[in-house]
Amino acid sequence: MNTNKPKLHFWQIWNMSFGFLGIQFGFGLQNANVSRIFETLGASIDQIPILWLAAPVTGLLIQPIIGYMSDRTWNGLGRRRPYFLAGAIMSSLALIIMPNSPYLWMAAGMLWILDASINVSMEPFRALVADNLPSEQRTQGFAVQTFFIGVGSVIASAMPYVLANWFGIANTAPEGVIPPSVKISFYAGAVVFFGAVLWTVLKTKEYSPEEMERFEGAEPEQDQETSEGFAEVWADVKKMPTTMRQLAVVQFFSWFALFAMWIYTTSAVTSSVYGATDTSSALYNEGADWVGLCFAMYNGVSALAAFALPWLAARSSRKVVHALCLTLGGVSLAGMYFINDPKMLMLNMVGIGFAWASILCMPYAILAGSLPSKKMGFFMGVFNFFIVIPQILAAGILGYFTREFFGGDSMMALVLGGASMVIAALVTLTVTDRDDPQLANQDAELKQAQTA
Repeated sequence: MNTNKPKLHFWQIWNMSFGFLGIQFGFGLQNANVSRIFETLGASIDQIPILWLAAPVTGLLIQPIIGYMSDRTWNGLGRRRPYFLAGAIMSSLALIIMPNSPYLWMAAGMLWILDASINVSMEPFRALVADNLPSEQRTQGFAVQTFFIGVGSVIASAMPYVLANWFGIANTAPEGVIPPSVKISFYAGAVVFFGAVLWTVLKTKEYSPEEMERFEGAEPEQDQETSEGFAEVWADVKKMPTTMRQLAVVQFFSWFALFAMWIYTTSAVTSSVYGATDTSSALYNEGADWVGLCFAMYNGVSALAAFALPWLAARSSRKVVHALCLTLGGVSLAGMYFINDPKMLMLNMVGIGFAWASILCMPYAILAGSLPSKKMGFFMGVFNFFIVIPQILAAGILGYFTREFFGGDSMMALVLGGASMVIAALVTLTVTDRDDPQLANQDAELKQAQTA
């Protein structure tokens, strides 16, 4: 596929993906600190999942729309870059405002705005890799994105801990007030988000519509029948490729697990490991800072694992590597139940880091080979349905399960998440990877043998 599309050298792929450092810096601050902000402003344990509902709902609405629009955009900035830049501006403003929210309802509203803005930037970045890289480089392209996701998340997740313990900035505040260490972290996130995305906008070239038309001649025949508006969108959704349908199930169970981890790790660790429930106490905030450091750990592991994944996939297959990583992550997430020493949580974060690296890379590398290039942005946006729908479900049921079945023990929500990730691993083995380099090599060898 895409045999006429030239290969890019490493630094071109690096520049093309650099904006994800900023995007994930903002996303990492959100994941590691929003539950803390909500609890500080008075949210109860069973309210937190509902308040987090903003994140998946905005993704469900925004990403397909942005994907559809970017497929049909071409101006002085290009096809995808106008959306990177607009999202970066809005996200940076939201990062400045959110930690200054005086009321719970305002913080919840700012989460909607922040997540919507992040999604405006994020979705076109996925499509850009598929636009600019030939099939054989796509796993590498998504792996470099994963590296920047890991680096951005490491720094963002660790910032409150580092500011408090290395620079002496207060990590406590009066009841109902966000600590200064968290506020300063969000301000830094605004600067990094905008700067990193601007780097990609200035340093990356996009292929023109005419060039993309020429490249399509090298692709397998796709059904290019189109109409306008909603009818076209609905027709495309109904005709989504088989590989995409199979990956949808994998994504469902993977992201249910991740959402459980993001919304309940702070509560689980501070209550079960530190024995703290008073959000204004020094012990609670020490535990919350340690959760940020744990999140930094799994993201750091993912950044390093990202470079190993293409190598491993080339020697086995993408779906086997993904299944192994998900299994390791699921066992590690559920295994947090048995931890009493906070330092031991770092071992669990290693396994979760491998799973996170693979989740950010392998499904997209597998998916890209099954999609028509003219609708790459749209289908990447639709693929986001299978990320946000399980998060919406988790937001709706995890609070109820934790209250009614787990006796308020939020650590059990992490055990449930671990089981979900293992199910995702088993389903991965049933996925058809039509663009698998191993299969391509086998086909080439078979053709050579037949010719001989």
